[in-house]
Amino acid sequence: MTVLDPVSTNSDYTDNVYSGKQDHRAQVCAILEQEGSIPQHLIDTEVDWFYNVLGLDDMYFMLEAPTAVARHLTSLYGSQLSSAGQDNLISVTFQTRHESGAVFIHNSVPGVSKTEGPHFEQMIDAEYLDISVPQKAYRVESYRSRGKVSKSLDASLRTYFVNACDFVNPTPEGDAVNDIAQVSDRTFLAKATPHVLDLYGGVIAKVLCRSGPVIVSDELPNGGYRLVIGYRQRSTQGFYSAMSDLYHYYSMYSSRKYVEQFSNGVTIISLYLDLAKHAKKLTHSGAGSSSTSSNASPVLSAAIPHASIEECVAQIKKEASLLFCIPNTPFQTLFKTGELSVQEAVYANVGWIFAQHFLNRLGSEYATLAEILDPNDATDVEVLAKLKKRLRQETFTRELVLDILLRHRELIKDLYAHFAHVHYVSADSGSAVSKVADRLKADLHVSLSMTRLQDQEPLSSDELRLKITRVTTNDHDAMVMRALLDFNEHVLKTNFYQPTKVALSFRMDPGFLPAIEYPTKPYGLFLIIGNEFRGFHVRFQDVARGGIRIVRSRNAEAFSINQRTLFDENYSLASTQHRKNKDIPEGGSKGTILLNPDAQDKPFVAFEKYVDAMLDLLLTGETPGIKNRLVDRLGHNEILFFGPDEGTAGYMDWASQHARKRGAPFWKAFTTGKSQTLGGIPHDTYGMTTRSVHQYVLGIIRQLGLDESECTKLQTGGPDGDLGSNEIKISHDCTTAIVDGSGVLYDPQGIDRAELARLADARQMIQEFDTSKLSSDGFRVLVDDFQITLPDGTHVQDGLSFRNTFHVNPLAAADFFVPCGGRPESIDINNVGKLFDADGTARFKYVVEGANLFFTQDARLRLEKAGVHLFKDASANKGGVTSSSLEVLAALSLTDDEFGRLMCKQSDGSLPAFYQEYVAGVQNAIEANAAREFECLWNESKATGKSKSVL
Repeated sequence: MTVLDPVSTNSDYTDNVYSGKQDHRAQVCAILEQEGSIPQHLIDTEVDWFYNVLGLDDMYFMLEAPTAVARHLTSLYGSQLSSAGQDNLISVTFQTRHESGAVFIHNSVPGVSKTEGPHFEQMIDAEYLDISVPQKAYRVESYRSRGKVSKSLDASLRTYFVNACDFVNPTPEGDAVNDIAQVSDRTFLAKATPHVLDLYGGVIAKVLCRSGPVIVSDELPNGGYRLVIGYRQRSTQGFYSAMSDLYHYYSMYSSRKYVEQFSNGVTIISLYLDLAKHAKKLTHSGAGSSSTSSNASPVLSAAIPHASIEECVAQIKKEASLLFCIPNTPFQTLFKTGELSVQEAVYANVGWIFAQHFLNRLGSEYATLAEILDPNDATDVEVLAKLKKRLRQETFTRELVLDILLRHRELIKDLYAHFAHVHYVSADSGSAVSKVADRLKADLHVSLSMTRLQDQEPLSSDELRLKITRVTTNDHDAMVMRALLDFNEHVLKTNFYQPTKVALSFRMDPGFLPAIEYPTKPYGLFLIIGNEFRGFHVRFQDVARGGIRIVRSRNAEAFSINQRTLFDENYSLASTQHRKNKDIPEGGSKGTILLNPDAQDKPFVAFEKYVDAMLDLLLTGETPGIKNRLVDRLGHNEILFFGPDEGTAGYMDWASQHARKRGAPFWKAFTTGKSQTLGGIPHDTYGMTTRSVHQYVLGIIRQLGLDESECTKLQTGGPDGDLGSNEIKISHDCTTAIVDGSGVLYDPQGIDRAELARLADARQMIQEFDTSKLSSDGFRVLVDDFQITLPDGTHVQDGLSFRNTFHVNPLAAADFFVPCGGRPESIDINNVGKLFDADGTARFKYVVEGANLFFTQDARLRLEKAGVHLFKDASANKGGVTSSSLEVLAALSLTDDEFGRLMCKQSDGSLPAFYQEYVAGVQNAIEANAAREFECLWNESKATGKSKSVL
């Protein structure tokens, strides 16, 4: 959000003037006379009122046919008759959809959000604005009628006109991207005055060069204000309707508003705001008066008594970026009705998410049982694993946690005040009350919750615990509310109050994690929440590195499972990474980004917001009104290092350049696996991860005197992925099965190696495999297939389930199993038995765990006990992190000039000789480290009899 200096103007959009309005009126009268729904002697009066007194914008008459207007007028007349004597029950809703847009009309009380009936603005968001892209975008014009729908009801008609854009230049390039005359819709250009074009042009320029919303405000000649908000298309959802709820919260209303789209990917919302009548009465009554209107907003009178329009607009500017991050939450209705402020509603949503992941769900009974049972006994471990899984799934569902929070609104307000008192109020000397009062005077009004603090100091942590115990009626309610208090007490830094942001980020003290579930305490923990995702970052050492992965969900059930296990997966991945990093100075870390069910097509948007929100906490804000200094309970600066992982391999360049644009001194080392143009060493290009994994395959072959070409292999993770594609390229075995995101490819005679290499070179899934190259016993089953019969007569009900469980299918038998992809804990104590035949023989002789956490530790031990040679992920899969560490070493050791000359691809496309030698040295180091560790593990296990997974 950028707030520019106020600018005064007398120019605006040109008025809509319909020259055929009188003829249009005559046609409507004729239709009404013919229909007879309105008494003939009243037709002229009603039509005259509708056309001339109600004050509808001429655009309505320009777009609506006489038949439609007659229908609307008849419905309005009927509604007035049926509601005679009870005007508050008048309800007018019309909607007309056409091929290139729609028209929506409803009655609207100025300054009040609708909580019942059709929510047209939410429809407009979901069906038109949220999906707008340069190839297909929609603009909106909305007007409030100047007259009221009845004499005694303070409600007018709100009209919305939605139309598809017709851009002057649909595909701008070069300088045209910044030329508003080129990127605008033709209708907008015809209506916009030079001042509007200049104003919007400035907003567009700022949107294109930074993240987040840009806000401009200016006072209008009539005393109202115009708010102009620019942002990138599809960078938020539901924002148009959420902004209405926000200005209604401050008892403001809009006389008209526009949404303009531009073919350079920018959206601009323009709102024309004024105080509602009841708010003006409060303002004019003076600070000492207790007079209030019967229709006064409970929020306005409580939060900002006698607020001026300038104060309300200033507060809306502050809170717009909070809504941009999280436009809609399950607490939205409480915000609309004024029971919670926008900060309280968003805070409650954050608390809801935190509680879902971090409630101590196991309890003291589980801890006692864990102490009694033998961790080395497979049966005891299986009992504990099943109990742990059930407790986590069934104790606190998302729905239960939400229901508890909705029932304890007053506690939410108290807990928010406790949070805000620490992270909004500066740590000056003096009492808490004076701190708040001074800050509010200097910075207007924070929120409903914060202004309450002027009269009463927030409750302390101990007082809140007592109140939670007193107010809640059962242990479950108390546990949920205490989880929010745990959250408050362990937030060390947050961008919650940063004037500009694209997602919310929280640096947490990991001390709240229960030791029974997380025996090794992380060094640092971040929680990031955006409109499209939630995510974590965990590290086990101050200087640590690891990848950032995107977690997708194919359906609602998959999302529910991923949501429950997200933090545990992140923690385990970071812990595994920490063990991997024994060959380098840095500790281990990992980041995860779980896409929301409706954002599966927005991985890059989520990644952008995740990175930008993290940078908010890593960099010191130096630009008042844009990036302020944050309350810092951590007390020292931090640097994080990101690398590529599942779904993010192509995003590292952007993250590095974004950190550079935001002024991060560590931008060169911020990400690894970058393109060669930026001096990166792409893991997939040079097969860095595979070089480590395959050394373990070669080590087994060498120790046992095997012929690789005669060894069969099952591989999860296909030719489209980094590890999967390079494993295909570098190996010389007889691969009998490959499982990837698209399905299962199987051939007991060996899958055609040349065709696999073609897919690996093109980075394509097995759905592109030429099935004519399969033997008569081979098959390919894709996830979208249904009712398939395999060559051996086996019936497959659906391809998705078949793909998800093929690694435990009896057909999935081979000498080697090399997981190069797949979800964590795909094999655990509950299904490891399916890897054995009826006689107890394991279907695999050798396992090299290339995919992180594919096996649980108890499953590994079970396989090794059965005689399987198994090398775990922490040993096998560490080539990538070695490459990343050495990539950063070069970035930190060389000056900018040296780095550009020695490590970056040159303008002619050539790679410097130093770069090529350096990369070859990195490859040699990875292979040498892996070969040495293999020998150590093999010899130590042979000498001591200990499991390789334990060594």
